[in-house]
Amino acid sequence: MTQFAPMLVSYIWQNQPFNLKYKPGKGGVPAHVFGMTKFGDNIEDEWFIVYVIKQITKEFPELVASLLQIEDNDGEFLLIEAADFLPKWLDPDNSTNRVFFHHGELCIIPAPRKSGEESWLPNTPPTIPQALNIISAHPEKILASESIRAAVNRRIRGYPEKIQTSLHRAHCFLPAGIVAVLKQRPRLVAAAVQAFYLRDPIDLRACRVFKTFLPETRIMTLEKTHAHGFEILCSKCSPHFSDCKKSLVTTSPLWASFLESLKKNDYFKGLIEGSAQYRERLEMAENYFQLSVNRPESRTMDWDGSLAMSPGEEILTLLQTMPFDIEDLKKESANLPPEDDDQWLDLSADQLEQLLQAAAGRKESESISKEEKEQNYNLTQVSESMKSFISKVSTHKGAELPREPSEAPITFDADSFLDYFDKILGPRPHESDSDCLDEEDFECLDSDDDLDLETQEPGEEASLKGTLDNLKSYMAQMDQELAHTCIGKSFTTRKQVPV
Repeated sequence: MTQFAPMLVSYIWQNQPFNLKYKPGKGGVPAHVFGMTKFGDNIEDEWFIVYVIKQITKEFPELVASLLQIEDNDGEFLLIEAADFLPKWLDPDNSTNRVFFHHGELCIIPAPRKSGEESWLPNTPPTIPQALNIISAHPEKILASESIRAAVNRRIRGYPEKIQTSLHRAHCFLPAGIVAVLKQRPRLVAAAVQAFYLRDPIDLRACRVFKTFLPETRIMTLEKTHAHGFEILCSKCSPHFSDCKKSLVTTSPLWASFLESLKKNDYFKGLIEGSAQYRERLEMAENYFQLSVNRPESRTMDWDGSLAMSPGEEILTLLQTMPFDIEDLKKESANLPPEDDDQWLDLSADQLEQLLQAAAGRKESESISKEEKEQNYNLTQVSESMKSFISKVSTHKGAELPREPSEAPITFDADSFLDYFDKILGPRPHESDSDCLDEEDFECLDSDDDLDLETQEPGEEASLKGTLDNLKSYMAQMDQELAHTCIGKSFTTRKQVPV
């Protein structure tokens, strides 16, 4: 944990941080370190953890990372990411103790094609001791294929630089108390955002009065958060929370050895002890130690049995113990660095097409044949055709859909259309002398005088009468639904001339 502290201390986790705990051997499972993180809605958190685990096995080659438990709500997401390149025999049912990171590379222990074909391969999913022996004896034979490794590497490409590029900084007004808290605990922005995102009517009551963070103390700062979320967090605190104070980080028996290890790994970069930059890095290290190293497994109790502090309690404790001067913060606001460019919010058609190709597993250098280009949708062409359709002036005949000159025109077969309705409504009755149906005036259906029902057989007469009743019922229902609209004014009516 100290080896990767420089990279992890500044990372803002959406929910819970990456952490590792020692677990002694039990049954057939040898002693190991274990970690569990609830990453919330930020999918990048879980992929960053994959990157960290991959780097751990690279920096510590004696370690093997079992991917048995690297999974999320969708299952073993590493295998899902490389699903297009996995061997056909590999599925979630037989992948137990087969997928590992070793020496920074993804490894898959294969299954024998035939029973007894490879003496070193078990016919059933291997146990963890068996898997470790196979990895040690045959490291070159279990290396995952290039396509599988490329699929996973493509997903974690860009770290650790991606940590900073994923942050967006903007100028905004915040109460002075929140500015002071975020200078000491930048990670609390995640808890505030989540509190506002999951707010309920009771939470919003706290935002009516702002007891903790007074709006009149607001100053301009370089952050991106919601003041409302901090107020909600503080409102959830018990009025007697100070009676259950959390022991200081420095009182933990692990802190001394952790700090010594940080110094050996040049975490402080030669800074003079006691200087402002040294204290800043020490504060980040204490925060990292509290979350990732000294974190209780139950997530509700500290290492010494005392109740862990909630984000709201942590905020209130900082406000009580950390002095700050509003005038000094206002002076700092006059010399803020520029905001980050927000052009990343705009996505062109070409960029979208590149993202879709990357999601489909295409390589950037892969050439696409002319035939494949013709079969795929061109996003630019789709966008232009949509603009053409929207801007086109429609006539009384309606709007015309844009089409390519090479496309065949749309034809309408009236006879086939009528035959289709004959199948639904039944055979047409005896033709009458009246041409009211030919004139497409449905009002003629209100009278049965135009149809010679007397010439029909009793069964046919009943069938025809039922069909007409159903049709009139449909028309009445349609009239009722359209009665409250203005669509009737768009029709041209024709007066009937009595004969």
